[in-house]
Amino acid sequence: MVDDLASAQAKADADVEQVKARRTRDRNRMDAGQITNPKDLERMQHELTSLDRRISTLEDEELEVMEQLEEAQASLAELSGQVAEGDERLSGLVTGRDLKAAEIDAELDRLTGERATAVDGMPDDLLALYEKLRANKDGVGAAELRQRRCNGCQLTIDNAELAVIRALPSNEVVRCEECQRILVRTGESGL
Repeated sequence: MVDDLASAQAKADADVEQVKARRTRDRNRMDAGQITNPKDLERMQHELTSLDRRISTLEDEELEVMEQLEEAQASLAELSGQVAEGDERLSGLVTGRDLKAAEIDAELDRLTGERATAVDGMPDDLLALYEKLRANKDGVGAAELRQRRCNGCQLTIDNAELAVIRALPSNEVVRCEECQRILVRTGESGL
């Protein structure tokens, strides 16, 4: 829009200069006495009056375009400032995101190493069950049984089921009746 208005202003300037040049040429012809016929002289004076009106109109249009151009340039400057601020903020957010991603990757590497150590020596059938459940349960194949509640589905286990779980040996695999995840029993299980 600024470019269009700058072009419009240049055109208005050129139009004003063209009409002024014609007026100057006609006035010089009259002043030099090149027009001797009274009717031609009267016609030339009317044309000069008409050219003055045309110059006034063109200058008004030129001023209007100049005002619009100034407003557009001010808007452009403001928007450019906002874009610069947005770019700066985005750069900060990208840097923060990259730092967090690096932290997450480091944590993932650490946990992957811990998992490899924890899995070592576990029965293959238990690992296969866990991986199957994990694939079907949004990455969570086992959940802690805490205060009589499965932390996988967040449902409280009834007293009869808790009595059955309590009676099972500690190395027996227990699964939640609702979500089918493997329940990990701890001292906080409420058994």
